[in-house]
Amino acid sequence: MAIDSKAVREHIRGLLIALGDDPEREGLRDTPERVARMYEEVFEGMNYSNQEIAAMFDRTFEEDLTFSQTNSDFVIVKDIDIFSFCEHHMALMYDMKVTVAYVPHGKVIGLSKIARIADMVSKRLQLQERIGTDIAEIVETVTGSGDVAVLIEGCHSCMTARGIKKTDAKTYTSTLRGRFQTDMMLQTRLSLAMN
Repeated sequence: MAIDSKAVREHIRGLLIALGDDPEREGLRDTPERVARMYEEVFEGMNYSNQEIAAMFDRTFEEDLTFSQTNSDFVIVKDIDIFSFCEHHMALMYDMKVTVAYVPHGKVIGLSKIARIADMVSKRLQLQERIGTDIAEIVETVTGSGDVAVLIEGCHSCMTARGIKKTDAKTYTSTLRGRFQTDMMLQTRLSLAMN
């Protein structure tokens, strides 16, 4: 479903009026158009389902690696910078760092694809918890591996700039699938890789 830029412009203009400002004054005259363009960019991921995102980045390489069900080797990409908007307040979730790990099962995904998946998933009205599950689902689909971990650290302006106003508060979430849930050796190695 495409973003309706015309409706966004109309609603932003109405919001400016509702806030008691004049949308025709010099500083605000082009604001509805600017916001509509920004929303097309920052909410691009809303145009696609997880299955469609997986199809976009479904380029893997068949590899005969020594990764197996019996060892604890995995691929990890750390500190992927993303931002998103909280669906509860439409407030910015920022300074977010995503870590994605998976155990390859005969095929590997290009490392930049992992970052692109995280970026596209974040470009939706989201919850931090759902960002992790969406990334895990897409990485599972693309790699064919059920052994996936997604760890996220982020700040939420709905908590730092309003409400309780705890500016140093960070939220950590983890999504563990397959052996990352059950294999203590894998969990230990993941924990060590995070430090």
